[in-house]
Amino acid sequence: MFDNFETSDVQGPAGKLRTLKGGQGAPLLMLHGHPQTHVMWHRVATALAEKFTVVMMDLRGYGDSARVVSDEHHAPYSKREMALDAMAVMQHHGFSRFQVLAHDRGARVAHRLAVDHADSVERLLLLDVAPTLGMYSNTTEAFATAYWHWFFLIQPQPLPEALLESDPARYVRSVMGKRHAGLAAFAPEALAEYERCAQIPGSAHAICEDYRASATLDLAHDRADVAAGRKLQQPLHVLWGEHGAVGKCFDVLALWRERACEVSGQSLPCGHYIAEEAPAVLLAQALNFFKT
Repeated sequence: MFDNFETSDVQGPAGKLRTLKGGQGAPLLMLHGHPQTHVMWHRVATALAEKFTVVMMDLRGYGDSARVVSDEHHAPYSKREMALDAMAVMQHHGFSRFQVLAHDRGARVAHRLAVDHADSVERLLLLDVAPTLGMYSNTTEAFATAYWHWFFLIQPQPLPEALLESDPARYVRSVMGKRHAGLAAFAPEALAEYERCAQIPGSAHAICEDYRASATLDLAHDRADVAAGRKLQQPLHVLWGEHGAVGKCFDVLALWRERACEVSGQSLPCGHYIAEEAPAVLLAQALNFFKT
């Protein structure tokens, strides 16, 4: 699915990180969402590699990256720690400054990455996401119904892990298939990869810890930013699906303008999985926004 990309495993702060690199030009880091892997970029990566040096990675706990042992505070799955993984990957590939394209959970990592490592991140394009603190603070019945997994996965272990481990492929198909475009939006080989990786031992716990961290430690970090008046200084472009819950339940641009100085964005005629539902539209937006 990724011809002319080189696969390598990078040693991150807490374990192996699966990466793919291809193309030439300005470096562009691409971070995937839940419950996916770097494979979600398969419809846009080759075209982007004509203009950029594209680096894709599997977040810790996902894909073929390490399932990191967590703790009672969920610290290993805080977006601060996951941002350090991204820094390690880009430094391994020789890049000290880069642009970022990220979706869903990866976009939350990208947000923290851009705050904590502002000198390294030049521009951000985030897909179908609003700031974590803003989403939790403004949760409605409609959002809680659509994003039920946010509130299920953060429950204390071992119940969420046990239910996920009972049928990981069913969980993947349920979360992804009940959104706007259904499972028809996904290439069979991509869906097979998501299911394979969800069945790797430790995946269920890693997924839950990712969400538990977002509902606890990540919120503390976000509140500290707000209290200190820290905002993203980089140009930020946000895209969301007009048929998705994020755009329907939140004023996406207003929430990002509370957290960033230079914000642009718009809705697209698709659902949550923009890179797979509307790749041509995403490519046009990315090529217009990123600096080559």
